[in-house]
Amino acid sequence: MTPDHALLILARAKLPESFLRRLLDHHRCPSQALAAAMHGAGMALPDGCLAALRRPDARLLDGDTAWLGRPRHRLLGWQDPDYPALLRRGPNPPAVLFLVGEPALLWTAQIAIVGSRRPSAGGREHARRFARAFANAGWTVTSGLAEGIDTAAHEAALANGHTVAVIGTGPDVAYPACNASLMARIGSEGSVVSEHPPGTDALAAHFPSRNRIIAGLSLGTVVVEAAQRSGALITARLASDAGREVFALPGSIDNPMARGCHRLIREGAALVEEPAEVVAALAPLAASLADALRGRLAERSAGTIPRSGPGQPRDDPDHNRLWSALGHDPTSMDSLAERTGLTVAALSSMLLVMELEGHVVNDHGRYARRP
Repeated sequence: MTPDHALLILARAKLPESFLRRLLDHHRCPSQALAAAMHGAGMALPDGCLAALRRPDARLLDGDTAWLGRPRHRLLGWQDPDYPALLRRGPNPPAVLFLVGEPALLWTAQIAIVGSRRPSAGGREHARRFARAFANAGWTVTSGLAEGIDTAAHEAALANGHTVAVIGTGPDVAYPACNASLMARIGSEGSVVSEHPPGTDALAAHFPSRNRIIAGLSLGTVVVEAAQRSGALITARLASDAGREVFALPGSIDNPMARGCHRLIREGAALVEEPAEVVAALAPLAASLADALRGRLAERSAGTIPRSGPGQPRDDPDHNRLWSALGHDPTSMDSLAERTGLTVAALSSMLLVMELEGHVVNDHGRYARRP
């Protein structure tokens, strides 16, 4: 049995998250973790969990394996070095992540933008403006793919940089259905993340749970509009509990969608009116995360990627080849692959680092040297 098969079985068994994290921490190899779990691993597991471990549903396992075999599909377990570092320190992090996209994107500096599913026209425009500014500044915009503020933030970020969608369904189930094409675009150009296995439908309990992942991945959370009782406020509370920054946009006292933001401000969230205020507050934290990303990508490529100034040669020949292939006019990923002979996966990782260092700009998926 392969490690991925073992991890798929563990993910389907509905084990307590804390137990599964400890199991994968201790055994590191999912196959060994599965063997230990099948014998209870020193814990009185429910009969249903033991049955799912010992006699996994062959139909579900085949479906999960087929999903995992598709391009850009990954399974990240707690033991995986690619598991996002910041999420590890978040509130009750999931032991397993199903991912469509580039794992390295989860290591980039992220700002969450959340808010109402039924925003005002002004709120929707604020979400677009803030997401556009964050993406242009090199930040990854993270949200939950819901209607309203989430959708506006994802769309604006995609048009200007990177975005991560954290969903409360399986990684192959779009919710709401009207966002299916947006979800597909994010999977192709960014990353879609779920803690639920393929085929999982939308359940009410999944969405508050999803919010802890949004909070955990992000250095800060910006609430654009939110009612007094809102999932966005749950995300903000979870972010605050994890020691992350929380920002809220003020609104009209006549707008019921502004009352949640006003409540957050009264409780200590930072009042912000411009994206630059958020970027300035989070920039020092982003620098340390960029160093962690560089280190992880260096491990993955088995070669050190040191910090350098724009255009400065490096010891890594692949980096020098890519830098030579880049011009001042935006160039597509396919063209860069043809010019350098490097794989798209390798190019994506290297370009992420170059963006973080401020050497490269991303214009709708086309890359150029920063002027």
